[in-house]
Amino acid sequence: MNTKMPKRILGNRGLEVSAIGLGCMGMSFGYGPAADKQEMIALLHAAVEQGITFFDTAEVYGPFTNEALVGEALAPFKREVIIATKFGFDIDPVQMKSIGVNSRPENIRKVAEASLKRLQVEVIDLFYQHRVDPDVPIEDVAGTVKDLIREGKVKYFGLSEAGVETIRRAHAEQPVAALQSEYSLWTRQHEKEIIPTIEELGIGLVAYSPLGRGFLTGKIDADTQFAEGDIRNILPRYTEEAREANMALLDILEQFAAAKNATTAQIALAWVLAQKPWIVPIPGTTKLHRLSENNGAVYIHLSSDELQELESAATQVEIVGTRYPEQMEKMTGK
Repeated sequence: MNTKMPKRILGNRGLEVSAIGLGCMGMSFGYGPAADKQEMIALLHAAVEQGITFFDTAEVYGPFTNEALVGEALAPFKREVIIATKFGFDIDPVQMKSIGVNSRPENIRKVAEASLKRLQVEVIDLFYQHRVDPDVPIEDVAGTVKDLIREGKVKYFGLSEAGVETIRRAHAEQPVAALQSEYSLWTRQHEKEIIPTIEELGIGLVAYSPLGRGFLTGKIDADTQFAEGDIRNILPRYTEEAREANMALLDILEQFAAAKNATTAQIALAWVLAQKPWIVPIPGTTKLHRLSENNGAVYIHLSSDELQELESAATQVEIVGTRYPEQMEKMTGK
């Protein structure tokens, strides 16, 4: 295993992970048909060889198939890696899809047992509440995970897309190691209240979609056709008109990429890494060359002058389109 990849610590409870993680969702779910299983196992092995120790999955990805894939692929390395998974949805066993949120204690326990089996591990390293459940007090959620930690079934508790009030209440019941939320050069609403709150509480940030679901790589333009079943077909920011308008941000990234002999994806990831030492981006990919390209971002240093320049150029661009349709945005917490 290559150990050159630098490490970062999420939160103040000692959870150490590679500076860049790997989001595994897209291998099975969310971006059209699932990728070839053997190819994805090879990709996960390559990630370990390149020094990635932090892998992200969830029971709802598939459902279930992504956890099983990650579990099988990483079984030979389970002492060396950190696998994060998530609970918090009701899954219809017939239609095999999510039918709403469910963070009732009995469901959390049921998911924990099933995830342990699919991941082929004795303990879940990081267990996130995937989305806030308005019908279950967050203290009950945190308390259930606290019990699972006490029982040796979970090591660390995490939240995903939770708001400030939820984070504070959960953290008071059971310390939260990490908050997973969308964060990138074009999704920055969390800078206002959430990032200062987690900094104060000593909680790490795991940044999903740090490449804007592929847009910041420069490989998507107004003419790109997304596959059937690709989530971007329903997201307002990926309509043709929005993509056309948002190319302005890409133009800025391209200038920086040319100056640094890097790719736009590497500049976008280097920007996220430069924001705080306790932020870990988890770009997803199904391609080996993209994996290596993304991991190369850890070696790109943006000076404070360059960061300032990138910041002022990026803030001139008004991003068109919300990140989620209204109904999905409502599922992000208070």
